[in-house]
Amino acid sequence: MNLRQALTFLTVAELGTVSKAAIRLRVAQPALSRQIIGLELELGLRLFDRVGRRLLLTGEGEQLIAGCRLLLNSVSSLKEQAQLLRQGDTGVLKVAGSPQHIESVLSEFLHLYAKRYPRVEIRIREGTGSEILTMLERGEIHLGQNLLHAVRLNEQHFGSLPLGSVQLLAACHPSTPLGPNHTIEITDLARFPLLLLDSGFGFRRAFDAASRMAGLKPAIVFESRNPHTLLALAEAGHGVAIVPSQLQCWRYRLRIVGLTHRRRVLQEPLTISWDRRRSLPRFASDYCAMLAAHMRETFPITRPTEPATAKRSARSRAKRVPLQAPSRI
Repeated sequence: MNLRQALTFLTVAELGTVSKAAIRLRVAQPALSRQIIGLELELGLRLFDRVGRRLLLTGEGEQLIAGCRLLLNSVSSLKEQAQLLRQGDTGVLKVAGSPQHIESVLSEFLHLYAKRYPRVEIRIREGTGSEILTMLERGEIHLGQNLLHAVRLNEQHFGSLPLGSVQLLAACHPSTPLGPNHTIEITDLARFPLLLLDSGFGFRRAFDAASRMAGLKPAIVFESRNPHTLLALAEAGHGVAIVPSQLQCWRYRLRIVGLTHRRRVLQEPLTISWDRRRSLPRFASDYCAMLAAHMRETFPITRPTEPATAKRSARSRAKRVPLQAPSRI
């Protein structure tokens, strides 16, 4: 098997048809079909089952996929290493993160990073927890931001750096009776309609895990891939949105409280991860360190709002403070 055959095999397996793979690889369809047939003859295995117009991997083909990906990743890593040796602090850094991370953190951080590495091109991809892990495994990105417990990383293959913690918050219209405190027990959410991120998000899986731990059966009325959709619905009084503390909520008129379980704040460690099998350029390692320092200074992006009773008490105390007579010069 040569590299061209390995790439052809993976592309056909991913797209399911020779015609689509030929378009992506810019190869004539008959030539690509001959490559697949030649590879099957060389290996002495049938790699695909022909089902109508689609090609489905056989059991033997499934077992060869991981090895082919490793082969192509190794070649890609070698090329990247050679490029780094030639160019020094010039290159491309591919990063993936959640929508809220990109909006609330990277929107500012990228300017800081560009001042230090002006010749590094940052390419950002948006994704959920499982999607980002898949990108890392396929070698499509160098770095992926995720909640630590949201995905299962193979510690032999992947390294990670902690970026702080994300608190679980409940956001609602100010008239919603969540109670007078700046926190609420997660079990007390049982009486409210909930607005949640969909199950692809690591944050959603963290909330589901906390709910199971607390014995909560949430009344879910809406799920979305857009956290701001949840905030808009919460502002309009349609329920309580469960959102991470790295989300920007200042545009909305909301009451925000932290979630607790047995009076302990519910939060999840946030990390940035990479594939140990690929050599990271210095500008990628520095990206991780600079991002961690930036987030220590700026987190949390959103905090629980001050309880209304506390605000009234503060205003009352301010009214009782006697005016001082002007000093004489």
